[in-house]
Amino acid sequence: MKAVDAIESVGAGVIADWLDACISSALEANEGLVAITVPGGSTPFPIMQQLVMSDLDWSRLEVWPGDDRIVPEDHESSNTGKVRALFEPVGAKVQALDQHVPPPHFAMAWLGMGDDGHIASLFPNTDPQVDDPQLVRRLTPDPLPPHAPFDRITLTIPALLKSDALLFTLGGNPDKRQVFDAAIRADHDLPIARLLSAATQPVTCFA
Repeated sequence: MKAVDAIESVGAGVIADWLDACISSALEANEGLVAITVPGGSTPFPIMQQLVMSDLDWSRLEVWPGDDRIVPEDHESSNTGKVRALFEPVGAKVQALDQHVPPPHFAMAWLGMGDDGHIASLFPNTDPQVDDPQLVRRLTPDPLPPHAPFDRITLTIPALLKSDALLFTLGGNPDKRQVFDAAIRADHDLPIARLLSAATQPVTCFA
């Protein structure tokens, strides 16, 4: 694993500026579509609301949710619906997760993390593997989070590792920071630790 660039808690605008610079570099370095994957949850969407105000060539950006609940897109718990509502009006393409549609190589995989060390919908009970032969899986967290008690569809660890950079936003939560730092030290075997242990690309964490 490469060293993690850990940045103390900052506002949504600062993180949006970082994302703007990262995506701009990817667009300049590549021709055609550039793909990124983004997280759901309460922390990322205010950042995305800032990001979509950036002056990027949105028509060349393809945005994938890292995971979603198995609900209709117009359901309040749908990550895809919220991502689509933000990014499609500025011209980006949003791709819903589908086990029959292989995800591309991502310029950036942006992730959150739970207190239990889960990433995307790879919860500890799902035993995610670094060598998973599937890039997208449907699964059931156990226990089901009370705020979103639904089955999930998610990118797997190999799909997330198929990226040029990894970004984590922890929302200033000290408990999450403790779990993340322990994962860097390989002090546990939670999903976040499994991902970081196999990562060879740059890793940035806004704690």
